[in-house]
Parts: sequence; C-alpha cells; structure tokens
Amino acid sequence: MRLVLSKAICKAEFGKFSVPEPHVEPLKRSCAAELAVSIKGERLPKGTRLLKIYATSTEGVRRIVHLLAVAEDTLFLLFYRDKKDSVGANVTIKNPDFRKQLHKHLALLRKDLEKGAFEVWEEG
Repeated sequence: MRLVLSKAICKAEFGKFSVPEPHVEPLKRSCAAELAVSIKGERLPKGTRLLKIYATSTEGVRRIVHLLAVAEDTLFLLFYRDKKDSVGANVTIKNPDFRKQLHKHLALLRKDLEKGAFEVWEEG
C-alpha cells in the first residue's frame, strides 16, 4: 500500500516538512491493514474512509489516522499524535478537537495535493 505524506500535514504533526527518523518505522508499520480500525468521519472525499492505528515510537505511544482512498489502495497521513494530546486521546468524530482538526487537515491535504507538495512512500 502506498502512503502519501503532505508537506503541510508533516509540518503540523512533526514541526518540519518531513518525517523525523524516530517516526519513520512506526509510520511504515501503520500501513498494515490488519492494524487499522475504521472510524467515522465527516466531509470526507467520495470513495474514502478514515483508519485509526495505534503505534509505538521511541518517543512513546502514538495515534495515527490515515485517509484511505479505497479504489487506489492509497493512504494519506492525517494525524500522528501522542495519546495524551487532545486529539490523540480521543480519536472520534464526537471529540470537538478531533472534528475541528480533521476538517483543517483535510483542507491542508487537498491544497498540497493540488500543488504537488507531498512525498509518496511505496510499500516494500
């Protein structure tokens, strides 16, 4: 499965435009479909769904949320959060912090895809 990393989302989640080394392996592992749980979302692009993954890095437990484009078998990173973060602690559309950030990150992703500001990791 392919993973698309938006530059703006990397900046929001990691503080830089690329993934820091301690988080590369947890992100690669997060692409395994058997680790993901489908969660509800709103304002999602047609043919997509949200996937939540629990991961551990050298810096602690993380909550990862990908947008899955089903037909393309492609994941788009939306969140990479500490489980103690207001979004990471309760990754559900019922959480107002998650809902607000979801809408913001979907807009960031859309803009970066339009201008080609992203990186693609291929499986393998």
